[in-house]
Amino acid sequence: MGSFLLRAALTGVALWVVTLLVPGIGFVGGDSTAARIGIIFVVAVIFGVVNAVIKPIVQIISIPLYILTLGLFHIVINAFMLWITSWITEHTTHWGLAIDDFWWTAIWAAIVLSIVSWLLSLVVQAD
Repeated sequence: MGSFLLRAALTGVALWVVTLLVPGIGFVGGDSTAARIGIIFVVAVIFGVVNAVIKPIVQIISIPLYILTLGLFHIVINAFMLWITSWITEHTTHWGLAIDDFWWTAIWAAIVLSIVSWLLSLVVQAD
């Protein structure tokens, strides 16, 4: 259980950093700081569930595109997972992650999210 909470917290921090660095992506809702932190944590959990359930299916279906693009299609898949998370949170709760545009906002967000997540995993591993 502790590992799950740590992973969700790290994902939440990475998503928060992405919203600071990439224009067009942000969190919606939460009047207070505590509410905003709760929203970030819930979005991180939803993002984790989307990655655990939907991403493997999409990756298997898109194997030819992985081969054709020499793996660069992985960025598009990660952007799609962010887009799905945004859609789920916006259309079911009216709070959560909001992405203005798929092609450049979600693509850049996926790239920055990968880098920030990698850096956070290095920091946590060092402890």
